Amino acid sequence: MAGTTPGTPGTPRVLRAMNDRAALDLLLEHGPLSRTRIGKLTGLSKPTASQLLARLEAAGLVVATGTTEGLPGPNAQLYAVNARAAYAAGLDVDQHRIHAAVADITGEIIGEFELRTPGRSASGVVRQVTDALDGAVEAAGVTREDVRRLVIGTPGAFDPATGRLRYASHLPGWHSPTLLEELAAALPMPFEYENDVNLVAVAEQRLGAARGHSDFAVLWNEGGLGAALVLGGRLHRGFTGGAGELGFLPVPGTPLVRQVTKANSGGFQELAGIQAVPRLAREAGIETPDHPYVPVVAGLLAHAAEAHAEDPRYAELLDRYAERLAVGLASLVTVLDPELIVLSGDALVTGGEPLRARVQSELADLAPSRPRLVLSAVRRSPVLRGALESALSTTRDEVFDTSR
Repeated sequence: MAGTTPGTPGTPRVLRAMNDRAALDLLLEHGPLSRTRIGKLTGLSKPTASQLLARLEAAGLVVATGTTEGLPGPNAQLYAVNARAAYAAGLDVDQHRIHAAVADITGEIIGEFELRTPGRSASGVVRQVTDALDGAVEAAGVTREDVRRLVIGTPGAFDPATGRLRYASHLPGWHSPTLLEELAAALPMPFEYENDVNLVAVAEQRLGAARGHSDFAVLWNEGGLGAALVLGGRLHRGFTGGAGELGFLPVPGTPLVRQVTKANSGGFQELAGIQAVPRLAREAGIETPDHPYVPVVAGLLAHAAEAHAEDPRYAELLDRYAERLAVGLASLVTVLDPELIVLSGDALVTGGEPLRARVQSELADLAPSRPRLVLSAVRRSPVLRGALESALSTTRDEVFDTSR
């Protein structure tokens, strides 16, 4: 009969579980709360809120932590999510290193580890992944078995049909068709994989500049130029996972690049990628080396953001770089019409407001609509932070489900 099966919507068990999850989400958002405050925020009566907290405390999901102070009346007991209820891990992989971290269920990072990976070979990838994870686990003071879920962020994307990594020929050792199976056999927890720029979008959506926005794009420029697309609140990955590989976009001002996946480059990468900035600087009369690209470009653009008003050379650098960025963004805006574009990666955020404002102005001339451009609000390890947020989302769904 309807309404009598365990787990059926509308039954007391399901309603209790919904209230439990609402309270846990409030504690994650606001930090420690009193029973009275939880009751007001959820609309539950005091007795029901008390029962809820007792139930969550018995399940090991909340803990009593301190009391209210400085308010009229007696001090009230405060409750918080039990940080030890579960742990999740994330990995940020590039051609030079694997950066790993473990977070507790509240999202606090409690252990990090960076493994340098020069000369990576196919036979060593699984070992390097497990070594990086073990380093973060040890730093966190937990064990592998304590970690409920792992999310691995890489350049490019794993083709769902073949299991091969595509769009990332610069990442040696990650292209074996059996790599995912080998990782699954070596890791004791479920794991997922995601494009690195997509994870930046996850971080911005949950923690940063895109909070509250369901339609936005991220333009990323650091080691490579790429984008992430969030439509209707969901990441748009495309048929092969290649949505957002904006560096391959043919654009005016550069020769056509043939066989782009073999070349690991394309028109927009050549026009506005990180390697173009030192050339633009020299053309503006600024002496600069090319390498190492990221530190050199970050330094140039940071100095330009400070000195452009007094030094016309740096104003010219910002103007020319902004125009190139806007050329590629105009195609994205014309097709997708996003509400918001987040500029992320060291080759964009170090240019600060002067670069952002110039790109916004150029884009207004080149595109039919005018999305708002903002700078990233997740500056420290955004790929890793997105991997952790993705792993935590699934972990919380599992751990916070009290209907079972």
